[in-house]
Amino acid sequence: MASEHDERSGECQVFTFKEGLLSAVAHDLKIAVERWSLTADAEAGTVSARFDLRSLNPVTAMKDGSEARGALGTRDLAKIKDTIQDTVLEVRKRGAEARFTSTRVAAAGEGYVVEGDLELAGRKRGVKADVKRVGGELVTEVRLHQPDFGIKPYSAMLGALKIKPDVVVRLAVPAATATSGGEA
Repeated sequence: MASEHDERSGECQVFTFKEGLLSAVAHDLKIAVERWSLTADAEAGTVSARFDLRSLNPVTAMKDGSEARGALGTRDLAKIKDTIQDTVLEVRKRGAEARFTSTRVAAAGEGYVVEGDLELAGRKRGVKADVKRVGGELVTEVRLHQPDFGIKPYSAMLGALKIKPDVVVRLAVPAATATSGGEA
């Protein structure tokens, strides 16, 4: 039996990390993916997901792993959103959707190991997600290396201020329905 999830029943976030000579004046970011869907089919042992890249919306700055609410104003967040869409992801040119299709789903303790193909910015790469039960949710954090997908990490001031090539995508869905049928 398949279970379906989206932004109303779960949460998908992207975390970026700063580096460079001027990183002290920059911010790590928490970015919400506001439109996405995921289907887990327990009988077939498959997981598929779609993420609308136009719905990436910066939520707040992060400092030492905690939210730094108020560190960025409304204008700053709007400018960051535009930069993500137009400069980093180039959604008009490279496509506005990322897609994941599993090739293997296996039980692992109280969670799962999910392997599959992620298509992002016109390139397809294999990814692996270790899914853990955390309270009433199934949660995974996947590290993606932007250059693997042809994405050039944001850089300003001749590279003195830039985003690290690796971002972390965190996905959480309710555990009770995510595994209806006992698998995947």
